[in-house]
Amino acid sequence: MFTLGRRSCSSFVIASALGITSVAVAQPPKPGPEGDARFQVFLQGQMVGNEDVGVARVDGGWQIVSTGRLAAPLDVTLRRAEIRYNADWTPVSLSIDAAIRGQTVDLSTTFAGTTATSRFPQAGEMTEKADTVARDTIVLPNNIFAAYAALAVRLASASPAAEVKVYVAPQAEVTAVLKEVATQRVETAERAFTARQYRLTMKNPGGGLDVDVWADDATRLLRVTIPAIQLDVVREDLASAFARVPKFHREGDEDVRIPSTGFSLAASVSRPRQLPPPRSPKQPARLPTVVLVPGSGPVDRDETVGGIPIFGELASALADAGFLVVRYDKRGVGQSGGRPESATLTDYAEDVRAVVRWARKRKDVDEKRLFVVGHSEGAWAALLAASREKRIARVVSIAGPGTTGSELVLEQQRRALERMTISDAERTGKIALQKKIMSAVTTGQGWEGVPDDLRRQAESPWFASFLAFDPAEIVNKVRQPLLVVQAELDRQVPAHHAARLVELARARKKNAGIEIVTLEGVNHLLVPSTTGEVEEYGSLTGRHVTPKAAQAIAAWLGK
Repeated sequence: MFTLGRRSCSSFVIASALGITSVAVAQPPKPGPEGDARFQVFLQGQMVGNEDVGVARVDGGWQIVSTGRLAAPLDVTLRRAEIRYNADWTPVSLSIDAAIRGQTVDLSTTFAGTTATSRFPQAGEMTEKADTVARDTIVLPNNIFAAYAALAVRLASASPAAEVKVYVAPQAEVTAVLKEVATQRVETAERAFTARQYRLTMKNPGGGLDVDVWADDATRLLRVTIPAIQLDVVREDLASAFARVPKFHREGDEDVRIPSTGFSLAASVSRPRQLPPPRSPKQPARLPTVVLVPGSGPVDRDETVGGIPIFGELASALADAGFLVVRYDKRGVGQSGGRPESATLTDYAEDVRAVVRWARKRKDVDEKRLFVVGHSEGAWAALLAASREKRIARVVSIAGPGTTGSELVLEQQRRALERMTISDAERTGKIALQKKIMSAVTTGQGWEGVPDDLRRQAESPWFASFLAFDPAEIVNKVRQPLLVVQAELDRQVPAHHAARLVELARARKKNAGIEIVTLEGVNHLLVPSTTGEVEEYGSLTGRHVTPKAAQAIAAWLGK
């Protein structure tokens, strides 16, 4: 995604999303482990804060304590939250001292049998509220991600189809259904281990919501993901630059390290299952080669968005079509080195060139048929690289923007605001604030009146380079043939962007060729969709990249 705060996430939405559960299980849950950890919180691909979590044995039971700070749009200052459970993980008490959007939250809840009694200020007076809950409910108050530590322990002894009760204090109790338990191999710089991924559906009043909860091999909380609102809460060691959770696996993939400027990029190479005959005993057949360039945000080589490994599936399909395919973790993501906080679009384009230079040296790569394929913002990085690297033979832009970054940000924000139930005055105010922020980012002046948390989010070399990027200036310098792939239902980068890129490419002084392909019935993620809206990502039924994408790309590159 391309813009800060592109979709507003109210505390009620988060409450619904986080409204998870306790479980009715046949066997007692395993004891949870003690320990401290820091979690990083990402919203729509942007890091918005941290939460420090501690789990300890206290007075014959369990204590979960957390503090943290989340920037807008969540805007939470958590001074202290404490949840206590008995030894068998039945709830005892909850207390929260926090501020949400400047409003003080002072909540205390006690549990006795099947009654939860909460006290909190309302309209200047203390209010008491009693709710009926399951005796073994899991306490999950809004925006307190430490609370998932207890859920991770409870799920360790649950089986698929089990129901879990969760109390979103002080609102209500909801039910979640454990749909699936999967295992994932996690690799860090220190060790490799198998994590368990619990896929739940929350039966909230407004409809079902999917939530993934991850735990490590000691049942400690690793991660919480809510695809529908693009919220990801990740334990710091897993979010580090040297941790990778493979989201897609193709048998025979080769893991490699590619030297870039002062660091290395971690990548995977996929080959066709049936290779052409070798040129000689020591010379393998040279294959047409594709370098996949990922889009915005901290995405790894599989470019997983909304739980869909876009590049993992695309790489596999292109390999089946006869190509050698290279996909890589962006700098500072997964197992790649480098510092993303200082990177610009030009830096990401130089990473593409580094991959191309590395690929040309391989004996199984046909250096005359070396192509780059960029998705979303990655299309810009691919075009930049091609404008500077003549050894790139062809370029494919998938969902590449055709306007400047500033224009795209405002376009996306206006669309998001149109879908919100707010007044015209509020819409006008939010757009004015967005323009003020963009002006300050590009000029370095005019930050007065901009909230500090928004300034911290926006004031980065990457965002400045993104706002200033104009594809009209770059496309004219691209001498290679260009294929523009547009998803019919793309609402993040709509169809007029593809038309604009085609127009720019045809106007080049040396037009080497331009074609456009429209993929019917799919969204920005290249997945079959009904509306194409971002809100639909978490509820998509078909969760695989359409084969038509690889077919169109392979056919054009094979000409």
